[in-house]
Amino acid sequence: MPKAVRYDEFGGIDVLRVDEVERPLPGDGQVLVRVKAAGINPSEAVIRTGAVADMFPSTFPSGQGSDLAGVIEEVGAGLNGFRPGDEVIGFSNKRASQAELVLVEAGNLTPKPEKVSWEVAGGLYVVGVTAWGAVHAVHPKEGETVVVSGAAGGVGSLAVQLARRTGATVIGLASEHNHEWLKSHGVIPVAYGDGVEDRIRATTPGGVDAFIDTYGDGYVELALALGVAAERIDTIADFAAAKRHGVKTDGGTAAGPGAKVLAELAGLIADGHLNVPIAHVYPLAQVREAYTDLERRHTHGKIVLRP
Repeated sequence: MPKAVRYDEFGGIDVLRVDEVERPLPGDGQVLVRVKAAGINPSEAVIRTGAVADMFPSTFPSGQGSDLAGVIEEVGAGLNGFRPGDEVIGFSNKRASQAELVLVEAGNLTPKPEKVSWEVAGGLYVVGVTAWGAVHAVHPKEGETVVVSGAAGGVGSLAVQLARRTGATVIGLASEHNHEWLKSHGVIPVAYGDGVEDRIRATTPGGVDAFIDTYGDGYVELALALGVAAERIDTIADFAAAKRHGVKTDGGTAAGPGAKVLAELAGLIADGHLNVPIAHVYPLAQVREAYTDLERRHTHGKIVLRP
């Protein structure tokens, strides 16, 4: 029987387990995918704790995960365009991707380019569409300056690259051991922590035009202190500050059709124009260890599960 991540109640990492489950059967418009890689994300950990149960109610036992890449095993009735054996990138809206076999709506899939690895493809959806949405929310232009907090994280590492592609100057806030990676991608690194406002001002005498916050913890206020207009600040992490100050919270929900954005991002990766760092890869059975790693909030890039 196929295996899948499950939990029976809200709680910490210890509620997670890997169970044997019934083999899913694809219905109309659905595809059954054998998962080769599935990314993990901070939002899943928050949902699992029950902290946002009013926004994201759960039924138990609950599965987990959105990101996935794999090979199609079966195709439901009435579908054209996909067939068994096709390699695909996609996402599940059913909190189900951390599993060996997953039912996916055909509209949530796009072909996987040969040059994109399973790990990168499987961890692309959430961070990719979130970074895409955040960059488009602040609409940087050539000659402008954009600051990105958490610039070496899963979303941040893509946001800095996408912002650079607009021709803007990009400042990435990150710990010093990630500065060389940022420099290699055309980003000006600045260490976070005490004195960060002064360091940013010293780096950008002309001021800051836009700010993308992927981390939270006071960066919305920092952006305002730097003189950035509220409509050009986007946070994906500090919704309380966004409500107080009227800044944007655009991320994945602003990216438009997810499969279309996935196809665009996968094409950039295949052509060598976008790099997705993979921090660590864990077998599905070590899902608890993977989330322990994630919740330290110091990884460079994505953490991925391999069923």
